[in-house]
Amino acid sequence: MNKALPIALCWLACAGGAQAANHREAPITALDHKADITDVYAFRSYDPAESTPKVTLIMGVDPLLEPANGPNWFPFDPGVVYELKVDNDNDAVEDLGFEFRFTTQQTLPGLFQVYAGVPGGAAAPANSPAPVAPGTPIVPERIAAQGDAGLGQKQSYTLTLVRYKQGRAQSRTVLGSGLATVPANAGPRTMDYAALFAAGVKSLAQDVKSFAGTTDDAFWIDLGGAFDTFNTHVFPVLSAGQDAAPDNLAADTVSGYAVNSIAIEVPVALVTRTGQVEAATSTAATIGVWATTSRPRVTVRRSPLPAEDSGDFRQVQRMGNPLINELLVGTGFKDRFSMDVPRRDGQFANFFLDPQLARVLNALTGGVLAIPPAPRTDLLPVVTYAPPIAPAGTPAGPIADLLRLNTGVPPTPPASASRLGLLGGDSAGFPNGRRVFDDVTDIALRIVAGGVLAAPFPGFSADIGGRLGDGVNSNDAPYRTVFPYLADAPSGRDRRHLDPGEPGCTAGGGAPCAP
Repeated sequence: MNKALPIALCWLACAGGAQAANHREAPITALDHKADITDVYAFRSYDPAESTPKVTLIMGVDPLLEPANGPNWFPFDPGVVYELKVDNDNDAVEDLGFEFRFTTQQTLPGLFQVYAGVPGGAAAPANSPAPVAPGTPIVPERIAAQGDAGLGQKQSYTLTLVRYKQGRAQSRTVLGSGLATVPANAGPRTMDYAALFAAGVKSLAQDVKSFAGTTDDAFWIDLGGAFDTFNTHVFPVLSAGQDAAPDNLAADTVSGYAVNSIAIEVPVALVTRTGQVEAATSTAATIGVWATTSRPRVTVRRSPLPAEDSGDFRQVQRMGNPLINELLVGTGFKDRFSMDVPRRDGQFANFFLDPQLARVLNALTGGVLAIPPAPRTDLLPVVTYAPPIAPAGTPAGPIADLLRLNTGVPPTPPASASRLGLLGGDSAGFPNGRRVFDDVTDIALRIVAGGVLAAPFPGFSADIGGRLGDGVNSNDAPYRTVFPYLADAPSGRDRRHLDPGEPGCTAGGGAPCAP
């Protein structure tokens, strides 16, 4: 999902089937869920136990996973190459890549579902008919570790550090192989998901940590209200009190859904072009991050044999910022955007510098929401290396959809952080990178539609353009404050897709969401 602006467009125009953030935002990924990138995050790690400055990079794939949807749940696709890429010399071309490749093993091929277990296991009873003798093990012990018998679908991955020169791979270093993937959360009887999650955090060479598995979908939004033709549960111009509220005024439509997450934590010195930690004022401090999914050029279906892949890999999708492809790029151009590379984004510049979304909102509010004149140079920090993210003097580079992160800006402790990131006076938050708890919906609405980075301009009102939002201010599940920072996947048995008026819509800590 290019998440923040989708809301406003649907609120006012609702002219199609857009999803949140980057969930199924292009025709090609609406038909290829396993290669669909939902979100990209890049931020300075804020675990207080970390003594070395580090950066965490996360990509989510395979959107809106219903946790109860067995019997196969949601494995990563072994035919897809998942990669997190870094540009550190301002040319919108990858210099580093962290490549994830998955393999799948079925160890219970005769069982009707891939995960099974109960505490103590279960054996055939005394009246078990032949040929299964009484006492024969039938159901395995509850799953608590990767080696347990009930984990019938085992996935592992290889993580490779790729160093590029002018976009071509120059070297490949395997950082880890045979790394276990965390399964979907089938439910408390079947598995100890928390134990499996903890075991999924891997410490690797070069002071790197990695994680891959099914987790909570870290994004939140009043998507249901948005899709009811601008019938959001809270009017999109928030009051000062609503804007400051720590809990939700409307329900998170994404609550109760899971996503497949890939995360890596690396020293800052590994990703800068100088190989060291740079000050926030250094022109070498800011990196650009994006994620890609790629498939082999040819797949041959050989029923009843498994499919066979061949040929070089071709990109299916890419994502940097949580708004570009979903809400700014026109539908007829979305597939081209998905399969192209950032350095060629100049061909889409008209979408970035005169966004139709802002004009739609301006028209449908009868001008109550004023917008800046085109070209929207106030949006250049999102699509080039420019202040207030990159320091003055940094080469701007070409227009490109990269999530830019100034690695010299220290992390903000969660207790002091603002969900509004830079707009809330928190220099470590979106659009300076993106943390899992940054409210990209409200931030992007205010930047793109409200024009807050262009203010003051004729007609601008901070009480209108500066308070756009959907009333969903927090996630439905509590995030971790250590790597990989994501919340647990909802239990398949006990998951809830919360509606307005129900308790528990703010990670269990807030009042019931407003009806």
